[in-house]
Amino acid sequence: MSGHNKWSKIKHKKAATDAQKSKVFSKHSALIAMESRKAGGDTSLPNLAAAIERAKKDSMPKDNIERAVAKGAGVGGAAIEEVTYEGYGPGGVAMLIQTVTDNNNRTASEIRHIFSKAGLELGTPGSAAWAFAKAPDGSFTPITPIELDDTTGEKLADFIETLEDNDDVTNIYTAADTPETA
Repeated sequence: MSGHNKWSKIKHKKAATDAQKSKVFSKHSALIAMESRKAGGDTSLPNLAAAIERAKKDSMPKDNIERAVAKGAGVGGAAIEEVTYEGYGPGGVAMLIQTVTDNNNRTASEIRHIFSKAGLELGTPGSAAWAFAKAPDGSFTPITPIELDDTTGEKLADFIETLEDNDDVTNIYTAADTPETA
Protein backbone atom coordinates (compact mmCIF):
# COMPACT_ATOMS: atom_id res chain seq x y z
CA MET A 1 0.00 0.00 0.00
CA SER A 2 2.74 2.43 -0.89
CA GLY A 3 1.76 6.05 -1.39
CA HIS A 4 -1.09 5.99 1.09
CA ASN A 5 0.48 7.81 3.95
CA LYS A 6 0.04 11.31 5.29
CA TRP A 7 3.42 12.60 4.06
CA SER A 8 2.68 11.48 0.50
CA LYS A 9 -0.61 13.38 0.48
CA ILE A 10 1.03 16.52 1.88
CA LYS A 11 3.87 16.27 -0.65
CA HIS A 12 1.51 16.07 -3.64
CA LYS A 13 -0.74 18.86 -2.38
CA LYS A 14 2.28 21.12 -1.74
CA ALA A 15 3.66 20.40 -5.21
CA ALA A 16 0.36 21.47 -6.79
CA THR A 17 0.09 24.71 -4.80
CA ASP A 18 3.79 25.51 -5.39
CA ALA A 19 3.28 25.11 -9.16
CA GLN A 20 0.37 27.57 -9.08
CA LYS A 21 2.37 30.07 -7.01
CA SER A 22 5.33 29.74 -9.34
CA LYS A 23 3.20 30.60 -12.36
CA VAL A 24 1.74 33.69 -10.62
CA PHE A 25 5.16 34.80 -9.35
CA SER A 26 6.78 34.48 -12.77
CA LYS A 27 4.08 36.67 -14.33
CA HIS A 28 4.53 39.26 -11.59
CA SER A 29 8.29 39.09 -12.01
CA ALA A 30 8.05 39.78 -15.74
CA LEU A 31 5.70 42.72 -15.21
CA ILE A 32 7.89 44.20 -12.48
CA ALA A 33 10.98 43.82 -14.67
CA MET A 34 9.21 45.53 -17.57
CA GLU A 35 8.06 48.45 -15.41
CA SER A 36 11.50 48.65 -13.79
CA ARG A 37 13.06 48.94 -17.23
CA LYS A 38 10.71 51.81 -18.10
CA ALA A 39 11.34 53.49 -14.72
CA GLY A 40 15.09 52.94 -14.74
CA GLY A 41 14.86 51.01 -11.47
CA ASP A 42 13.18 53.88 -9.56
CA THR A 43 10.64 52.12 -7.31
CA SER A 44 8.95 55.40 -6.36
CA LEU A 45 7.37 55.79 -9.81
CA PRO A 46 3.65 54.89 -9.82
CA ASN A 47 3.60 52.11 -12.44
CA LEU A 48 6.46 50.20 -10.85
CA ALA A 49 5.09 50.76 -7.35
CA ALA A 50 1.67 49.46 -8.47
CA ALA A 51 3.23 46.34 -10.01
CA ILE A 52 5.16 45.70 -6.79
CA GLU A 53 1.99 46.15 -4.70
CA ARG A 54 0.08 43.64 -6.87
CA ALA A 55 2.94 41.16 -6.37
CA LYS A 56 2.92 41.72 -2.61
CA LYS A 57 -0.84 41.09 -2.50
CA ASP A 58 -0.16 37.66 -4.01
CA SER A 59 2.49 37.04 -1.31
CA MET A 60 5.48 37.23 -3.64
CA PRO A 61 8.72 37.09 -1.60
CA LYS A 62 10.70 40.32 -1.20
CA ASP A 63 13.84 38.69 -2.67
CA ASN A 64 11.98 37.81 -5.89
CA ILE A 65 10.63 41.37 -6.17
CA GLU A 66 14.10 42.86 -5.70
CA ARG A 67 15.56 40.48 -8.30
CA ALA A 68 12.86 41.45 -10.80
CA VAL A 69 13.51 45.18 -10.22
CA ALA A 70 17.26 44.65 -10.66
CA LYS A 71 16.73 42.58 -13.81
CA GLY A 72 14.56 45.26 -15.36
CA ALA A 73 17.00 48.01 -14.41
CA GLY A 74 19.72 46.25 -16.40
CA VAL A 75 21.55 44.48 -13.57
CA GLY A 76 22.00 40.84 -14.52
CA GLY A 77 22.17 40.92 -18.28
CA ALA A 78 19.06 39.90 -20.21
CA ALA A 79 16.95 42.68 -21.65
CA ILE A 80 13.23 42.44 -20.99
CA GLU A 81 10.91 43.62 -23.73
CA GLU A 82 7.18 43.88 -24.26
CA VAL A 83 5.91 42.28 -27.48
CA THR A 84 2.36 42.19 -28.85
CA TYR A 85 1.30 39.32 -31.12
CA GLU A 86 -1.77 39.39 -33.34
CA GLY A 87 -3.91 36.65 -34.75
CA TYR A 88 -7.39 35.27 -35.22
CA GLY A 89 -8.85 32.78 -32.77
CA PRO A 90 -11.74 30.33 -33.05
CA GLY A 91 -14.65 31.76 -35.02
CA GLY A 92 -12.41 34.34 -36.70
CA VAL A 93 -12.16 36.49 -33.57
CA ALA A 94 -9.36 39.08 -33.73
CA MET A 95 -6.91 38.71 -30.84
CA LEU A 96 -4.04 40.73 -29.38
CA ILE A 97 -1.65 38.85 -27.09
CA GLN A 98 0.69 40.99 -24.97
CA THR A 99 3.83 39.34 -23.65
CA VAL A 100 6.85 40.33 -21.61
CA THR A 101 9.92 38.32 -22.50
CA ASP A 102 13.69 38.16 -22.31
CA ASN A 103 13.86 35.95 -25.41
CA ASN A 104 11.61 37.08 -28.25
CA ASN A 105 12.43 34.11 -30.49
CA ARG A 106 11.42 31.58 -27.84
CA THR A 107 8.17 33.39 -27.02
CA ALA A 108 7.23 33.83 -30.70
CA SER A 109 7.74 30.13 -31.40
CA GLU A 110 5.74 29.13 -28.30
CA ILE A 111 2.80 31.40 -29.25
CA ARG A 112 2.97 30.19 -32.88
CA HIS A 113 2.95 26.57 -31.63
CA ILE A 114 -0.16 27.22 -29.49
CA PHE A 115 -1.93 28.70 -32.52
CA SER A 116 -0.91 25.88 -34.86
CA LYS A 117 -1.89 23.22 -32.31
CA ALA A 118 -5.39 24.72 -32.31
CA GLY A 119 -5.46 24.73 -36.14
CA LEU A 120 -5.00 28.51 -36.30
CA GLU A 121 -2.27 30.80 -37.58
CA LEU A 122 -0.51 33.65 -35.86
CA GLY A 123 -1.00 36.88 -37.82
CA THR A 124 1.49 39.46 -38.99
CA PRO A 125 1.85 42.85 -37.28
CA GLY A 126 -1.20 44.97 -38.09
CA SER A 127 -3.38 42.04 -39.15
CA ALA A 128 -5.69 42.24 -36.13
CA ALA A 129 -4.81 45.57 -34.51
CA TRP A 130 -7.30 47.40 -36.73
CA ALA A 131 -10.16 45.76 -34.78
CA PHE A 132 -9.14 47.43 -31.49
CA ALA A 133 -9.02 50.93 -30.05
CA LYS A 134 -6.35 51.69 -27.45
CA ALA A 135 -7.73 53.09 -24.20
CA PRO A 136 -5.84 55.78 -22.22
CA ASP A 137 -4.83 53.19 -19.60
CA GLY A 138 -3.03 51.11 -22.26
CA SER A 139 -5.67 48.40 -22.61
CA PHE A 140 -7.50 47.60 -25.85
CA THR A 141 -11.23 47.53 -26.53
CA PRO A 142 -12.85 46.01 -29.62
CA ILE A 143 -14.21 48.54 -32.11
CA THR A 144 -16.98 46.22 -33.32
CA PRO A 145 -17.45 43.22 -30.99
CA ILE A 146 -18.41 39.91 -32.60
CA GLU A 147 -21.11 37.72 -31.06
CA LEU A 148 -20.23 34.05 -30.82
CA ASP A 149 -22.40 30.98 -30.44
CA ASP A 150 -21.94 28.80 -27.36
CA THR A 151 -19.64 26.18 -28.90
CA THR A 152 -17.35 28.77 -30.51
CA GLY A 153 -17.34 30.72 -27.23
CA GLU A 154 -16.22 27.61 -25.37
CA LYS A 155 -13.48 26.96 -27.95
CA LEU A 156 -12.30 30.55 -27.56
CA ALA A 157 -12.30 30.26 -23.75
CA ASP A 158 -10.23 27.04 -23.94
CA PHE A 159 -7.83 28.67 -26.41
CA ILE A 160 -7.39 31.72 -24.16
CA GLU A 161 -6.76 29.44 -21.18
CA THR A 162 -4.04 27.63 -23.17
CA LEU A 163 -2.43 30.97 -24.07
CA GLU A 164 -2.55 32.10 -20.42
CA ASP A 165 -0.66 28.96 -19.40
CA ASN A 166 2.40 30.45 -21.14
CA ASP A 167 4.48 32.31 -18.53
CA ASP A 168 5.34 35.19 -20.88
CA VAL A 169 1.72 36.12 -21.71
CA THR A 170 0.47 39.07 -19.65
CA ASN A 171 -2.77 40.19 -21.35
CA ILE A 172 -5.10 38.83 -24.02
CA TYR A 173 -7.65 41.01 -25.79
CA THR A 174 -10.34 39.62 -28.10
CA ALA A 175 -12.94 41.20 -30.36
CA ALA A 176 -15.55 38.75 -29.04
CA ASP A 177 -18.63 40.17 -27.37
CA THR A 178 -18.60 38.98 -23.75
CA PRO A 179 -22.11 38.57 -22.38
CA GLU A 180 -22.69 40.19 -19.03
CA THR A 181 -23.66 37.77 -16.27
CA ALA A 182 -26.03 39.00 -13.57
